[in-house]
Amino acid sequence: MPDTPGTDRQPPRQVQLNARQVRVLAHPLRMRLLGTLRVDGPATATALADKLDTNTGATSYHLRQLAEVGLVAEDPDLGTGRQRWWRALHDISNFEATEFDDDPDARAAARWIEANHVQLMAEQAQRWMAAAEDQSREWRDAASLSDMVLTLSPARLRALNDELWQVVMRYHDEPPSDGPDAQQVHIFLSAFPRVEGRR
Repeated sequence: MPDTPGTDRQPPRQVQLNARQVRVLAHPLRMRLLGTLRVDGPATATALADKLDTNTGATSYHLRQLAEVGLVAEDPDLGTGRQRWWRALHDISNFEATEFDDDPDARAAARWIEANHVQLMAEQAQRWMAAAEDQSREWRDAASLSDMVLTLSPARLRALNDELWQVVMRYHDEPPSDGPDAQQVHIFLSAFPRVEGRR
């Protein structure tokens, strides 16, 4: 793929997860390892263990499991001697849960990944709310937690999600903000049918 016009940034590397990858990824530490490598860049098992408050043996084992299905890989350019560095092979993981309707194990793994993602969204929002009073007014005014209920068909919901994702990717593809107040920002998108009160 060519560079994004007007920037030095490569388009995000994406992977459409298959059943085996979904089954391997459905593990709390593996999700955290992959997420940390994507956000913070390459690291050793020791550095990851320190950051994630676990032990090097566990991080090494689970990194190898992720590597077996092509989600992470050793980075030979950074390794020195016995030190092994790991990097994420993709920036974005996608899957359609319905692709696993005929595979009970993969379907259960996909459900677990989705539930873990919801938990992560809640945890990150709670961390922000706990720290918000110590942040500048500009950040507090810019941050947003909101919701809305619309009446849509499945096709319109898919179109809405696709359009919102295009907006997020447009911002992703722009050169990163380099001002003194720039920070990494969590963006969570979720839209699903309302089931409250349905029988």
